[in-house]
Amino acid sequence: MINAYRRKKSPLTVRRALLDHAAALALREGLAAVTIQAVSAAAGVTKGGLVHHFVNKEALINALFDDVIGAFEKEVDAYMQSDPVSYGIFTRAYLKATMLTDEARDARATVAILMLSDAHLRERWRLWYETTLLRHRATDADLTLMTVRLAADGVWVALSSKIGLAEREELFQALLAQTYPRD
Repeated sequence: MINAYRRKKSPLTVRRALLDHAAALALREGLAAVTIQAVSAAAGVTKGGLVHHFVNKEALINALFDDVIGAFEKEVDAYMQSDPVSYGIFTRAYLKATMLTDEARDARATVAILMLSDAHLRERWRLWYETTLLRHRATDADLTLMTVRLAADGVWVALSSKIGLAEREELFQALLAQTYPRD
C-alpha cells in the first residue's frame, strides 16, 4: 500500500514549531500547561516526534529557555553593534531590547514564567546575567546603570502584565538619558 500523503521531514522546522508552541503555552497558561501532550498536539506533531527532539519535558523547557535567552542576547548584541558610545553600552542595549519591541518582551515573559516556576532556571538566568555583566563591567558597572537595568526589568514586568504605561516613551527616554556619560 502506498501512502498518498507523506510529510517532508524538516527537523529544524519541527523543532522551531515545538519551541514556539511551548512558549505560547507557557505565556498563555503557565509552565504547568507545557506538557509533552499539549505541546505535541499544538504543534501537530506526535508525542514520539516531540520526544525525538526533546527527550522529556525538562529538556524541552531547558531548550526553550536557551532559545529565548539566545534571541534576547542577539537583540542586545545588535543594539550594541550600532552604538558608538562605550559608557553604558550594554545597559542601553538591554533597555532597548526590553522596552522597544513587543517580541522581546513576550520572549522575556516566557523566561520569567520559566524562572519563577523553576529554581534551576532561576539559577541559569542569574548565571547568564552575572556573566554578561562581568563581560561589560568596564562600561556598565556604574550604580546608575544598574538602576536603569532594574527599572527596565520593572517596566518589562508591567508591560508583560498588560499594565498600561501611557508615558512609556517618556519613561524610555528618561531611562535612556541616564545611560550616557555625564559631562
